[in-house]
Amino acid sequence: MDTPPASQHSQHSPATHCGLVAVVGAPNAGKSTLVNALVGQKVAIVSPKAQTTRARLMGVAIEGETQLLLVDTPGIFEPHRRLDRAMVAAAWGGTEGADIIALVVDGKGGLGPKVSEIAEGLKGRSEPIYLILNKVDLADKGKLLTHAERLNAILPFAETFFISAQTGDGLPELKRALAAAMPAGPWHYPEDQVSDASERALAAEVTREQLYLQLHAELPYASVVETEKFSDREDGSAEIHQQILVERPTQRAIVLGKGGARIREIGARARAELAVLLDRPVHLYLHVKVKPGWDEDRGVYRDIGLDWVE
Repeated sequence: MDTPPASQHSQHSPATHCGLVAVVGAPNAGKSTLVNALVGQKVAIVSPKAQTTRARLMGVAIEGETQLLLVDTPGIFEPHRRLDRAMVAAAWGGTEGADIIALVVDGKGGLGPKVSEIAEGLKGRSEPIYLILNKVDLADKGKLLTHAERLNAILPFAETFFISAQTGDGLPELKRALAAAMPAGPWHYPEDQVSDASERALAAEVTREQLYLQLHAELPYASVVETEKFSDREDGSAEIHQQILVERPTQRAIVLGKGGARIREIGARARAELAVLLDRPVHLYLHVKVKPGWDEDRGVYRDIGLDWVE
């Protein structure tokens, strides 16, 4: 991952620290919820569905004089199509150049073969690797200790933390520990910047989150959101035009809903959230288009921040 430019903060604070934390794990481990919690506000979309995160996203958190660059990566799973392979490649690619790799594990669920495979895949890395057992508020305490012992037997972790990204349990200690491990150096982003995502990309992610929350079964995985136009009106509000691509006419009908009710609800909720995140009124226009094979279009991969993979 390219190193971002240093911010002006370094000119006034020579004792600053800054470093990269790669947040990895299986789908639905709570990686995005953790990044949002450490940043202190929403920078990554979340939903109960697995594989919500598709591309790498960086959240920027501050702890004292330390700036933490938190790379939220897609969940690592067994890929079956090109889009899956690109997402898994993005996840492993997100660990490049990291000062710490944080393996997030759903403490409520069983370890399963995938978590063990990820731990095996991290063997031999030179970076310190932290084990973060998440969802401790929902997990059996005995199982948590067993999970920690089994994973440390595969890969001796530099540190092990028990947290709940949802309730905040254990987060202050985790954040302090991450900050203490960061190297000395200038901050890479201004103090008030919380993500490396553009407003255009953020808008697409917020609408996609609503697809995951409001549509059932596999339909969200068969769709993609592209921001075609993002402009500022004279009154200071934002005008956003987006295209939702689906593979079949039947899917388009589901997204639209009876009499257009579903797409209006998706738009209303996305608009309300964007108004809060962008801190200004938003005019959001959604168009649903059938595009068979959109997941084989190089341009779509570029637009959503994924590298094309063979």
